[in-house]
Formats: sequence, C-alpha cells, structure tokens
Amino acid sequence: MKALDLDVLSMVVAIADAGSFVRGAALVHRSQSALSMQIRALEEALGKPLFIRGPRNVTPTHDGLVLIAYARQMLALRDEAWASMVHPEVKGRVSIGVPDDYASSLLPAVLRKFSATYPKVEIQVMGLPSSALAPLVRDNKIDLACITRVKGLSGDFIRFEPMVWAGAATGREIWKERPLPIAMFGVGSVARANAIHALQRAKIAYRTSYESPSLMGLFSMVEAGLAVAPLARCAVPPHLVQFGRTHGLPKLPELEIVLARSARSNRPPCDFLAEQILTDLHV
Repeated sequence: MKALDLDVLSMVVAIADAGSFVRGAALVHRSQSALSMQIRALEEALGKPLFIRGPRNVTPTHDGLVLIAYARQMLALRDEAWASMVHPEVKGRVSIGVPDDYASSLLPAVLRKFSATYPKVEIQVMGLPSSALAPLVRDNKIDLACITRVKGLSGDFIRFEPMVWAGAATGREIWKERPLPIAMFGVGSVARANAIHALQRAKIAYRTSYESPSLMGLFSMVEAGLAVAPLARCAVPPHLVQFGRTHGLPKLPELEIVLARSARSNRPPCDFLAEQILTDLHV
C-alpha cells in the first residue's frame, strides 16, 4: 500500500470518531473484520501502529493523530471537488434540531461531510431535548430534527441505539450503592423514563442525584464518581465505563432514533441533508 487509499482513510477517521472498531465499521458500512484487516494492512505498510487497542475502546497513537488530521483534509477536499462538479447550484439554509447526546456523537461527521459536499448551504443547529424539538417541527420552526421517537410525531427510522449505564472508571463502586444515585435528563426524556421503568421492574431503589438537560452536566457528575447515568451508548466517551447486568444493573431498552421533517422542509437543501443523515447513520 504505497498510496493512501481514501476509502481506507475514511475507515481511520471513522474509528477515531467512534472510539472503537465495531462502531467505526458501522459508520462506513463495513464488517468489523474487513475494517480491521484494512487498518492492519495500512499499519504494516506504514511500519507503525495507528491505534492503541483497549478492551472496550481504541485511542489513536501520536502517529495516528497525525494521519487522522491529514485524512480529514484529504477527504474534505475530495468531497469539495465532487460538490463543485455535481452540486454547484445547491444553496440555501437548513435548520436542524438535535439533542445533546446525538449532537456530540452522531451528527459531527455527517454535518462535516454535508458541508464539504454542499458548501453553499448554511446549516443552523439547535440543541434541545427531543421532547422540546418535536413541537418545533410540528410548528414549522425548524426544518429537520434527529431525535428519539416521541408520541405524536412521525419520522423516518434511522436506527435503534442501545442504552447503557455510564460510570467513572475509578473511585468508589457507585453502581453498588442503594439507593442508586443516578444523573438524568429532565422530565420528558425517553432515556429518563426508560431508566426509571427498568429500575422499578428490577426493584432497585434509586435517587436522582442530578438532573439537567445538558449532557456535559451529566458527565460532570459521572466523572466525579457521584452517580451513574443512563445514556445512549453512542454518547458515552471512551474514558467512562459502561455498566450492565454483570454489575447488578438492569438492561435498558433501546432508543429509536428518527428523522422528523417539518412541512416547510420540502426543498432541495433539506432533502439532501435528510438523505445524508439517513444514509450515514442507518445501521
């Protein structure tokens, strides 16, 4: 492999963005074995490792970070060149709503790719909980919303996202405490309702030690070792631990992620962004 293949570079970036080979393979729609084989071949050709493999997650090496930076530039230039030939006329503005947990994990790569492909389209992102975004779609105040499915709002299916209990890797064994201290999103959150129902079914006493609409707020409590948080798996950063039945905590239901569209979104820029989201995030 004397040349840097752009498809392989897209795999490198996907692994870095996802924090694991499994989730990275899903982002580029490849099997884990195929992706691992390509990365191994690239590392052998370069004569140096690109990732440090851990039991749950992977982190880029120094050389990996250097290559990832170049890869992002090369992939963006490829997309920009394609866009200049194929979609030079597409322009306008798209507003999209997305809750914190999806905004930090699912949307960055999609929006980066879309922006490179359609550089004349302005994107406005509104970060709010799914329950708050649903009425904005119905009232035509935003064009699109990538949200957890809520009652009364239709949307195109994207994926089922597993939920996990997230906690600190060090400190006291907070998951063993009863009542269980949990950090949760506010009332109306599907993740919150799922967690409470699961604990009640398992007859596990709990207390709400922190409540916030902000994902960063939940992380602050979890990282301090003061609570566990029920979160979409895609939103859990590599430095946190994912707890489950082996730790005495109940299994959580999956979240159904959908793309909702307002009536005013019937125009090309919205169509193209919707297509990008559905294509890149579906697993």
